[in-house]
Amino acid sequence: MRMLKSLFSSSIRADVLSLLLNSPDEKFYVREIAKLLRKNPSGVKRELDNLEKMGIVFSERVANLKYFQANKESPLYSELKNLITKSLGLPGALKAVLRAAGARAAFIYGPYAEGEDVDRVDLMVIGAETSIQKELKDIERKFGCRINCTEMEEEEYKLKRKKRDSALKRILSGKRISLIGRV
Repeated sequence: MRMLKSLFSSSIRADVLSLLLNSPDEKFYVREIAKLLRKNPSGVKRELDNLEKMGIVFSERVANLKYFQANKESPLYSELKNLITKSLGLPGALKAVLRAAGARAAFIYGPYAEGEDVDRVDLMVIGAETSIQKELKDIERKFGCRINCTEMEEEEYKLKRKKRDSALKRILSGKRISLIGRV
């Protein structure tokens, strides 16, 4: 019981867990996590140290940076990952993956955003620095849906908006669930 209380005592901790557990193969340094989560680096560092003491994350020093990563060997790993996925829902799971990929903006559009019960989710990702396809496949399995992802470079998005691209205009005129950034 004491471990559960210490585990969920902070919103920063929940965000850090979400990021690391939804991107278990990625390594992040403190300032990178703070930037992705838009949190204070000292608070992030404190939570990472606490999670490391619990064995949920581990760190590795490379040159003068200390990188943190989810500990897949922790007996709590799979349960925590499932708990976070369920508590955040599909948008929360997507948000964590998108932040880890460095996306500038992302949103869900189409029937899912309209509130319809569908097995397909339309996702627009703008300016991601790394590919998210593997993580999207994991999310598809967990939530039993197909994710139709449209990725666009930030400059391409701005150009299409400026030129009033009809397909983009149609997407932007409908309901959207904003995940990160502004469009």
